[in-house]
Amino acid sequence: MKEQRFLRACRGEDVDCTPVWLMRQAGRYMEEYMAIRRRHSFLTMCKTPELATQVTLQPVNRLGVDAAILFADILLPLEGMGIELEFAQNEGPVIHNPVRTEADVDRLKIIEPEEAVPYVLEAVRMVRRELAGRVPLIGFSGAPFTLASYIIEGGGSKAYLDCKKLMWQNPQAWHRLMNKLAQVVVGYLKAQAAAGAQALQVFDSWVGSLSPQDYQEYVLPHSRFVMESMKEAGVPVIHFAHNGATLLELVREAGGDVISLDWRIDLAEARRRLGADVPVQGNLDPAALLAPPEVIRQKVKKILEANQGCPGHIFNLGHGIHKETPVEHVQVMIEAVRQFGCRQE
Repeated sequence: MKEQRFLRACRGEDVDCTPVWLMRQAGRYMEEYMAIRRRHSFLTMCKTPELATQVTLQPVNRLGVDAAILFADILLPLEGMGIELEFAQNEGPVIHNPVRTEADVDRLKIIEPEEAVPYVLEAVRMVRRELAGRVPLIGFSGAPFTLASYIIEGGGSKAYLDCKKLMWQNPQAWHRLMNKLAQVVVGYLKAQAAAGAQALQVFDSWVGSLSPQDYQEYVLPHSRFVMESMKEAGVPVIHFAHNGATLLELVREAGGDVISLDWRIDLAEARRRLGADVPVQGNLDPAALLAPPEVIRQKVKKILEANQGCPGHIFNLGHGIHKETPVEHVQVMIEAVRQFGCRQE
C-alpha cells in the first residue's frame, strides 16, 4: 500500500495517510550525504550512478518518506546542448558561455538523452532495482523558463535582468530558445520515465520573477507544450512554480497532474482557486524546520486542516530543505504528518 500511497494521491484518489516527501530530501542536511560529498565533487556524484543511487536512498532508509526523488541537478542536460557548466565551490552553478544573442540560440543542440545524460538514466534503473517496490521513484527536470534563466544570466540571479532583456528586446530569439529547451525537457523526462521513474516533477524555480502578463505571453505556451507532451509517458507530472501565487490559475492552464505550492499561499485558498479536483503538493515553509518541534507539529497540523480532508494532497515543503535543518526536526515533521494526516479507523 505504501508504494501506491503517493501515486494514488497524484491521481486524486483516496489514501490511508497523506503521503510525504521533501524537495532536496537527499542533501546537505544529512551526515550520510556529507560523508560522500567530502570525498567527491557534486558533479562527480551526479554523474556516477552508484553514488547517485546511494544518495537517493539515504532519506528513504533514514526517514521513511513515501517517495524517493532522484539525486541529480536540473542543469545536467544543458552540457549536451553546448553549455559550459561548472559548479563552483560555495557559488553554485556557473555558465561560462551564456546565451545572449540569436547566434547563441542557434548554436544550442537538441540532445538525445541516452547519449547526453546516460548516467542519469542508469541511476534511475539502479534506484528502481534497489528500492524493490518500497516507494515510488520521482524523476525531474527544470522547466524551460528556469533553464533559460540560468543559461542567459550565466548562473543564479535576483533580478533576471539579462533574461528579461532578451525576452522583451528579441521575442523571436526568446521563443526559439524556449522551444529548444521545451523539446529537451520533454525528451529528458520521457527518457527518465522509460528508464523507470514512476512520477516526474518539473521545477520552475524562478518563474515567480515574472508578471502574470509576461508569464502568459512568454512562458505558458512552452510549459503547456511540455505538460501536453508528457501525457503519453503514462506517469503523473508535478508542476512546481516557485513563488507563483500570483500565477496560480495560469500554472494550472499550463498543465500538470499535480500543482505544487510554496508557502506564500494558504493551501485552502489554493484549493479554491485551482478547483477541489486538482491534486496539490505542499506547502510548509522550509524555514519552519528550524523551529522548535512543537511549532513544527502545529504548522503541519494547520496545513493538513486547510486541506479539509480533500483527496489528492501530497505533503511537502514549499521549496528545498535548508542545509542547516536538523534531521531530528525532519523526523518530527514526518511523524506529525503520520499523526494528523492518517485516516482514523
